[in-house]
Amino acid sequence: MIAFGPIPSRRLGLSLGINNIVSHKICSYSCVYCQIGITKNMSVTRQTFYEPGQLYENIESHLKKLDPEHYPDYLTFVPNGEPTLDLNLGKAIRMLKEFNIPIAVITNSSLIHDQHVQADLMKADWVSVKVDAVSESIWREINRPCEGIELKRIMEGLKVFAADYPGKLNTETMLIDGLNDSDRHLQQTASFIATLNPEKAYLSVPVRPPAVRTVKVVSENKITEAWQIYQQSGIHTELLTGFEGTDTGFTGNAFEDILNITAVHPLREDTMAELLKQDKTNGKVVDSLINQGLIKSVSYSGKTYYIRSYHF
Repeated sequence: MIAFGPIPSRRLGLSLGINNIVSHKICSYSCVYCQIGITKNMSVTRQTFYEPGQLYENIESHLKKLDPEHYPDYLTFVPNGEPTLDLNLGKAIRMLKEFNIPIAVITNSSLIHDQHVQADLMKADWVSVKVDAVSESIWREINRPCEGIELKRIMEGLKVFAADYPGKLNTETMLIDGLNDSDRHLQQTASFIATLNPEKAYLSVPVRPPAVRTVKVVSENKITEAWQIYQQSGIHTELLTGFEGTDTGFTGNAFEDILNITAVHPLREDTMAELLKQDKTNGKVVDSLINQGLIKSVSYSGKTYYIRSYHF
């Protein structure tokens, strides 16, 4: 379950996801808003999950199954965990360049102070770094980091990486009602992001079921206010507050498509319906997966989502 999609991305067009972490989530954070759920296996130790050749062969096979309309705009490392925990990330990126498709990595920035991580990310064409907070207490409350991670080192590492990175650098800030949405904190965060000089800074809100169900979306007025603060700091800012669409990639095997996508990306009910249609099957596949305990349905903001169900 390495390659999945492509899925419509609000940042990258059609993005073929690469899950370079083992099936159970391994991450350095346990963010309150994470769409994959609470992190049971926390780590800051880089390790080998898949050999680069295995990633290459899996993605090559997946690409061959796609119709021309669903050929991806990006190959994106967006696993069920933190992609830079993969010791072979740089080698994999270099190998995947042979497909002549831009490579993107979406990281939570927690290991960005590591020179080896920086060197790996330098090979990617597009990198998104998480900057949810610049206050120690707020950062800990939102991102709930693994022991041994220091916010100061992350911020210093981001500055070093941003100064040398030759590709398209983007930041992403998830706005959480009552946590990181005060004017003072927004101004502090925007001031720091401005020093990174990103191509774009994305402001997002939880549009899928969060790990902590008490997490609330900020008001529309607050989103607008945050955008204005970022813009006034000289940052090209975009909002990620809407649904990305239902047109997802398919391989003809609905069982595998659903499991691969839901491992890292909850499927909304209308997206699931479209996927079943494209794979020429029906809801019985979904019922079977639920009955086997492989996926489960959850409700969020009046919509039904399907996510992977792991048993630890």
